[in-house]
Amino acid sequence: MSRLRDLTRAAGLCTEHGSGFPSEIGQAAQSAVYTSSMHGQAGESIRFSTFPQTAPPPDFVEPVISAFEEHSSEISTDKREKGLKSNEVLTILRPDLQALGFDVETGKRKTEKIQRPVFFGENGVPTLRYEIDAYHQGWRCGMEVEAGRGWKGNAIYRDLVQAAVMVNVHYLILAVSNSYKYRTRDAGVVVSRDYENTLGVAQALYGHTRLTMPYGLVLIGY
Repeated sequence: MSRLRDLTRAAGLCTEHGSGFPSEIGQAAQSAVYTSSMHGQAGESIRFSTFPQTAPPPDFVEPVISAFEEHSSEISTDKREKGLKSNEVLTILRPDLQALGFDVETGKRKTEKIQRPVFFGENGVPTLRYEIDAYHQGWRCGMEVEAGRGWKGNAIYRDLVQAAVMVNVHYLILAVSNSYKYRTRDAGVVVSRDYENTLGVAQALYGHTRLTMPYGLVLIGY
């Protein structure tokens, strides 16, 4: 994470002066900020990318990534033969996330879930709410943790859309499996690269001129 900060500073210094475009050094630093985790620092199983890619990662990214790294040996889908369910991953992360100030889902009962309002009706009472795995009031940041159905079950699309209409969700942290392993009758064990697949969707959404996303995204692969 210190390397991330150094590269961010380097990119900022290189673009601060000059003729309206970054130097080659600045471009390399900016690129490294967002791709060092994507393309792997050997031995690391926690990867992340932030969007839009024209801005440095928010300050809260470092402690959140540290929480995931702290439990990498327990949750890593690269290291486990069979990945955990999303609620099992959330249970492992919950104490660390709560220590950072997140309200975190604790169970499946209504009183144990975290909800964010979408619409307000008469007397200011919310008429529509969407559930979310965790929410940080100070950072105005929601979090969704997905596992096997994150990509194959299209859950990432639901997360991306619902976050766009939740009140006071200025950032979304979306955690997905690096690799989801499942067995088929014909091909045996198949590996779905959920992080890379979701990364492609995020790049399309935040890079296209026809769409402006209303929140910043932190994509985490575990």
